[in-house]
Amino acid sequence: MLEIPESLTIAKQLNETIQGKRILEVEAAHTPHSFAWYSGEPGFYSEIMEGREIGVSEGIGSMVEISLASKHPGTKNAEYSFLAGDGATIRYFAPGEPLPEKYQARITLEDESNVVCSIRMYGTLFLVRPELFDNPYYLAAKEKPRPNTEDFTYGYFRGLFDQVSGTLSMKAFLATEQRIPGLGNGVLQDILLEAGLHPKRKIGSLTEAQRRRTYDALLETLQNMTAGGGRDTEKDLFGRKGRYHTLLCQRAAGKPCPYCGTEIGKANYLGGSIYFCPACQGA
Repeated sequence: MLEIPESLTIAKQLNETIQGKRILEVEAAHTPHSFAWYSGEPGFYSEIMEGREIGVSEGIGSMVEISLASKHPGTKNAEYSFLAGDGATIRYFAPGEPLPEKYQARITLEDESNVVCSIRMYGTLFLVRPELFDNPYYLAAKEKPRPNTEDFTYGYFRGLFDQVSGTLSMKAFLATEQRIPGLGNGVLQDILLEAGLHPKRKIGSLTEAQRRRTYDALLETLQNMTAGGGRDTEKDLFGRKGRYHTLLCQRAAGKPCPYCGTEIGKANYLGGSIYFCPACQGA
């Protein structure tokens, strides 16, 4: 699933690979999917996107936003963005490279290369006018400070604790309600291992030093994941696994902790699996 490291990595690769190219043909809803959501009918995508030039792509939280230059430069209302949400995979196919049989959207460019988007379990592929799009996830991702930027200070992070109940767990605090857009259950695991805190730990029980340690672990972990081109449990624009070795994930359950050797535990919690070291992270 797209989280902060993957959305930033894929946006960077899109800018290096397709920015400035003109769109030749667009197909939406190629393969039926009950949990793929679009903006309007499939024909809307081809009508709006064909003939436009690919602009700057940006990773915003758990989304990748591809800006589309107006067909009529200077007309702001004619500007659109193509948005792939957290359940989407985005792949680039060079000219002549065979495409997969099943996918949800295809963008064919003037050099006959293709960008293909597929939905896993569920996800969104929206075509929107950014200034009019009022989706709360999009607005939060655009407006809130992002980790490893100058606005995401410890003071800002510390203030997030004051906005919620102390009975909230660390997982609920960090990975729900868009408090930190794009920080989900996937990247959460390694952050909390580095911070030495269990996902079920109540935030009201944290000392100031533990809050600071969580902030430092969050920044360092996300920086390492992004520098590695994403996690090795996910793939980039070219279908390659990220180079960041994920410490806590499905394959880690029952294996020794990389720090102390204790067997890694697994539990279902808040709609997903959590992984933890009973020794390093307590209970």
